[in-house]
Amino acid sequence: MNISNDILSVDAVMADARDAQAVFEAEGSQARYDRAAQAAAWAIMEPGRNRRLAELAVETTGLGNVADKITKNHRKTLGLMRDISGVPTYGILSDDHATGIVEIARPIGVVGAVVPSTNPAATPANNIINALKCGNAIILSPSPKGVACCEMLLDFIHAEFDKIGEDKRLVQMLPAPGSKAKTQRLLETCDLAIVTGSQDNVRRAYESGTPAIGVGAGNVAVIVDETADLAAAATKIAASKTFDNATSCSSENALIVVDAVYDDFVAAMAAAGGAVVSAAEAGGIVARLWPDGHLNREIIAKDADVMIEKLGLTGTVPEGISFLAVETDGIGPAHPLSGEKLSRVVALYRARDFDDATAIARRILDHQGAGHSVGLHSDDAERPVAMGRALPVCRVIVNQAHCFATGGAFDNGLPFSLSMGCGSWGGNSIDANLHWRHYLQHTRVVRPIAPREPALEDIFSEYWAEVGK
Repeated sequence: MNISNDILSVDAVMADARDAQAVFEAEGSQARYDRAAQAAAWAIMEPGRNRRLAELAVETTGLGNVADKITKNHRKTLGLMRDISGVPTYGILSDDHATGIVEIARPIGVVGAVVPSTNPAATPANNIINALKCGNAIILSPSPKGVACCEMLLDFIHAEFDKIGEDKRLVQMLPAPGSKAKTQRLLETCDLAIVTGSQDNVRRAYESGTPAIGVGAGNVAVIVDETADLAAAATKIAASKTFDNATSCSSENALIVVDAVYDDFVAAMAAAGGAVVSAAEAGGIVARLWPDGHLNREIIAKDADVMIEKLGLTGTVPEGISFLAVETDGIGPAHPLSGEKLSRVVALYRARDFDDATAIARRILDHQGAGHSVGLHSDDAERPVAMGRALPVCRVIVNQAHCFATGGAFDNGLPFSLSMGCGSWGGNSIDANLHWRHYLQHTRVVRPIAPREPALEDIFSEYWAEVGK
């Protein structure tokens, strides 16, 4: 049987990773795992290197902007380091005499991580830190446009590893140039596949035969109801929608505003930098944003001035606007505005009331983005819970800038992450933010204890009393 050079090159990297991980585990300690994670974190957070990574990311992918990528690299990594600080991931985690069970932390082995071009430094750094914290090796498969950024990140990490005497083979990437064959081989031979990015890669991971964690597509809908602080809501939505030029899967893609405050919210949004494009003009936006049925690469994730010029709106929208809200009522495949736009463009829906707004959000999610998240700006404490019980989402973000909040924030309780599981609704194996627990497994030592066998009456007495035997 002939084995291609692509396969052989991946197998060589995998062999090195397995050798390094075996030693990392056999000679490991909590201090060693923590130090390796700190080294990887400082490699991206050191200000000079952070800037170089951000500049290279924008230069090579053409997505986002440097200032926001610097912020993202810093805050996402800082938040992750806060989350894992003091967390035990080595040795005996618990010894419960009542159950007779001793729980031991164990690494998974070699993690294969497929990472997107939208966050070519922050996402792989997050994966690397989590993997090292739990005693694993990791091999990255970057998108073609993210290769240079991944190479630079690994150079910085390896430089930090030199300082602490750690094995560089613990953190590797597939040899360039990337290819589907190489990625497929990685998915098939690693111990855990983690995929952020295209849904094609997620499906391939789940079909690879390797335990896999994939995350779903975003298409965030946010409701603004009649009880909301409209100025605060508009300000938060503007900050979120424009951050890194809307590269985040958690950026707002649809705003659903109840009729009672629609006009007032539009005014508040204008004050926050959002210009409304009427439904009558929406066709022109669609034609330019999807010129051949696919998103226009000259517009997606670009600065506001570029977007406005490419959409043919120069001189027709106010000076200084930072994003566009396009009025529409269409939802589904024939209405592209109802899907993810990866740009500073958001669809704007007018709802009769809160119940109608929730129904619109449900239709949008059924079209695209099920499982990911929705947002609500409201002063009603009951409505977020009602949404959480009714809508097919894993997160309901309340009165927050959505793209900052969904992946964890310093002012909410979600773990910091760049990868959001979407549960069964999104075809995913997890419904939480991807975090350190997903990189760890456990061995349980089970000792005998005193029997705890109940009598039938203990279990069924109430049932028998109600319906008889």
